[in-house]
Amino acid sequence: MMVKIKNTEIKLVLGDITESCAEAVVNAANNLLLMGGGVAGVIKRKGGKVIEEEALSKGPIAIGEAVFTGAGNLAAKYVIHAATMGMDFKTDEAKIRMACRNAFQVAGKLKVKSMAFPALGCGTGGFPLLASAKIMAQETLRYLRNEDICLREVIFCLNNPEALEAFKKGALGYLEYVTTRLSGGPYVTVDAIIEVSGGIVIVKRSNPPFGWALPGGFLDYGESLEEAVVREAKEETGLDLLDLKQFHTYSDPERDPRFQTIGTVFTARAEGEPQAGDDAAAVKIIKPGEIEKMDFAFDHKNILLDYFKICKNGKPKT
Repeated sequence: MMVKIKNTEIKLVLGDITESCAEAVVNAANNLLLMGGGVAGVIKRKGGKVIEEEALSKGPIAIGEAVFTGAGNLAAKYVIHAATMGMDFKTDEAKIRMACRNAFQVAGKLKVKSMAFPALGCGTGGFPLLASAKIMAQETLRYLRNEDICLREVIFCLNNPEALEAFKKGALGYLEYVTTRLSGGPYVTVDAIIEVSGGIVIVKRSNPPFGWALPGGFLDYGESLEEAVVREAKEETGLDLLDLKQFHTYSDPERDPRFQTIGTVFTARAEGEPQAGDDAAAVKIIKPGEIEKMDFAFDHKNILLDYFKICKNGKPKT
């Protein structure tokens, strides 16, 4: 059972994590790094007390943090101790999420190519298996979005059939949905109605779909809509936006001939002369009366007509 994201395989294995051949195995630790029961106890029993001794020399740590030690007699090279709870043995979503996230960060610093996780928080912590599976899948996806990673294999090592089924549904099922269903769109776009002295700025597209268009483009991962529209306007016109405001969101599935997009349009002012930049063959300043006569890409003619229905000279009607 496996899903692949970019160059990394995410696998489910029914078995004992101490027998994993992954370079690093993750211990669901307490913040004092005492290795008494649960996964930690098994790792200490099979790998040797030397693991706990090294861990204790690095503790205590905050709940949610992670540190690494050697792996003693285990086949693995490292044990990553991720603190999912304190000594009250209580855990929750935030603790498990941060422990998983920081385990990935430690693995990145170690430059390991494979790592194995137990079901974090589900032993002594008593956290629901399905919920843990989804949290860990979300954090796996979050980490694997990074471009410069060595990790090529993530193993969820489950010690009983119930856990295996929960992770099959909550981890692999979730990742398959996100990478297949959601990756096909809808895509998020932004556009800007930029008012300058003389009218509204539009650009002539150098790529298909051809035609005149509002400056804009796709939202990058990690950006806000506001950041994206400011960036796109600068790239395509050289203008810095002032008084940025959301105008309307357009979601007709047929608005873009390439694929389904959901576009949020902003209004703004700018000063200076626009200059054609990235992906813009030309730039032009137009007045309301010119809109009907021009060939626009996408639904941008209708967007501008909508704008001028409720605005007069760039200002809302009173």
